[in-house]
Amino acid sequence: MWRPDIAGDAQRALEVLQSGGVVMIPHACGYSMFGGTEESTNRIFSTKQRAGHKLNSMLCDMETQCELQVLDRRAQDMIEAIAVDYDLPLCSIAPYRTDHPLLKNVTAGLLKGSTANGTINLYCNAGFFPDKLCKLARAANQIMLGSSANLTGTGQRFRVSDVQPEVRAIADLIIDYGLCRYHTYKRSATIMNFATLEVVRMGACYEQIADILKRHFDLEVPAAPGLDEQPSGHIQEFA
Repeated sequence: MWRPDIAGDAQRALEVLQSGGVVMIPHACGYSMFGGTEESTNRIFSTKQRAGHKLNSMLCDMETQCELQVLDRRAQDMIEAIAVDYDLPLCSIAPYRTDHPLLKNVTAGLLKGSTANGTINLYCNAGFFPDKLCKLARAANQIMLGSSANLTGTGQRFRVSDVQPEVRAIADLIIDYGLCRYHTYKRSATIMNFATLEVVRMGACYEQIADILKRHFDLEVPAAPGLDEQPSGHIQEFA
């Protein structure tokens, strides 16, 4: 019998990121690969065979999201209602502060691969393990950028054993906590541009998110087409 060493695993993941390595970690909506340098994120990008228009997402806690993204009060309240009040995973696209300390040592190439049209995509409230890792990374001023642990176009992976061997092979550390929480959706996290209030990807918990936006903010978003569909509204996709 054993219990996961969440604190220890988060510390080990941080150390790998700080050394320029790649980590594969679980989150509420599947497994993802993250790096903290241009070289490590390029390794993820090339192994996944990602098209040039695909961009990195940034994993962060809610404190960082509030500091880094530039939004009006209503839009920020939407994010916090979804991710904090209702405890749902969410990817938030919005304009960002270029002078934020997390971006101080980010190379021009890495920034280009992680932003589009003055916006950045932040994955917030990603689950119990990312929550621990994000707190450590914030204290260490360590950025985490990456994408899902799979070959591009093959679908989200909810167990480490389902990730293709060539993708697993580039990880300097794999944190395996078994089947991820929202596996029944067969999708990664919902992505929304909170500057334009457009849905970019109808992902996990989308129906709940749509209900929150309607009831609390009188905002209608498109209806979910069903679990077999994954519409993406933007050519330059953060996914």
